[in-house]
Amino acid sequence: MADGLHEAGARVICHGLHARPEALPEWAGYIPCDLCESEAPAALVDIAFSKEPGLDTLICNAGSFFDVPFLEMTRERWDKTVNLNLASVYFVAQAFARRLVAEKRGGSIVITSSTNGFQAETDSTAYDASKGALVMLTKSLAVSLADHGIRVNGVAPGLIKTPLTAALHHSSAGGLVEHYEKKILLQRLGTPEDVAGAAVFLCSSAASYITGETIIIDGGLTTWQIGRR
Repeated sequence: MADGLHEAGARVICHGLHARPEALPEWAGYIPCDLCESEAPAALVDIAFSKEPGLDTLICNAGSFFDVPFLEMTRERWDKTVNLNLASVYFVAQAFARRLVAEKRGGSIVITSSTNGFQAETDSTAYDASKGALVMLTKSLAVSLADHGIRVNGVAPGLIKTPLTAALHHSSAGGLVEHYEKKILLQRLGTPEDVAGAAVFLCSSAASYITGETIIIDGGLTTWQIGRR
């Protein structure tokens, strides 16, 4: 998504948990911080604006998966999931919107949810709950910020090839990739580039009359009930 925004002409600042990745392009600014810390969302936004005072676009993409089967789930794992996947999004968006409102500027926020926000998955109770909450948060923030000229939309990726889904490709996964490819209408797993186009569109003036919407980007995974045999 950062690459897509850059290609569209935006100046981009990226965020991550650890030190700046070696593969990150030189054009990208970078801020490391742990968004599970209570003061981190506001601090991240402050630093970002100090680097680029004219920022008008935010993509809330931080998130991860910490689930175990429901009967084995712990409060620690639940809290970690909700703090990162939901609370950090809420408070990063709040800090960003406060800055724009104070400066009387409009802008755009895009929240990354998931198809798990629409359909449940085995042994994914906390993750599913957090992603479902993001779908409604997108609508709620759109209502709260419309009068300030800030649009809020979301993307809900399906199964995308990222480090988080790499385990599916191992032989121990028992043919899950093949199973999903039979269920996905376009017969392949998605790539980060497949998500970038929709995110850039929602951030752009081409989507100036769209707010409160979440675009599902899953190759048709959630469209077909049965799938191929």
